[in-house]
Amino acid sequence: MPEHLAPRRVLLAGATGLVGGHILRALLDDRTVSDIHVLSRRPLAEADPRVRVQLVDFTRLPALPRVDEVYLALGTTIRVAGSQQAFRAVDLEANLAVARAAIAAGASRAALVSAVGADAASPVFYNRVKGELEDALKTLYPNLLIAHPSLLLGDRDRLKQPTRWGEKIAMPFARMLGPFVPGRYAPVEASAVAAALVRTLPLTQGLRVLASDELARIGSAAKPGP
Repeated sequence: MPEHLAPRRVLLAGATGLVGGHILRALLDDRTVSDIHVLSRRPLAEADPRVRVQLVDFTRLPALPRVDEVYLALGTTIRVAGSQQAFRAVDLEANLAVARAAIAAGASRAALVSAVGADAASPVFYNRVKGELEDALKTLYPNLLIAHPSLLLGDRDRLKQPTRWGEKIAMPFARMLGPFVPGRYAPVEASAVAAALVRTLPLTQGLRVLASDELARIGSAAKPGP
């Protein structure tokens, strides 16, 4: 990250998730970040003094502290949520509530963890909800960074997150065949997605969408060397 950037105050929603957890670690490694305000539904153990965790109900968010940018990484699955309505409440409504609250707190940039195939006109419910959120954020933020990862690779067991049966079957093959999959559909490490967003958002002007291959390339370059 360029050293000339002014100190940044950031807001993060979804820090207990796969990508969100890596976003938090990438922010902690970024010397230009002065304050990290985390919104969470459950406690988060983090000793760094820059991190301030606020336990919230995403349907009734309080006024937030002053921030410059927001990272939106809230997400679930229909299986975990229990219904399409409950899935929509998290992936669309909770993320949108945080986005609006962040604007009120001064944020002028937002980064969203979305998905390849996101489209508000899609016949696929999952893709349609992701697309609806993207469209809503485009009307709110003049500077918006959207990640379109394909299959996310990472240690969900460590987070005690359920792995979808399709992912269990696909992941071993994805790691082997990844180099042969077309760029935007290539599997990508969750850590690379996070690193790419944290590296790119402060310099984002206008709308930028990063596909899986771009996320992997930027994320790998952002990782510190040995």
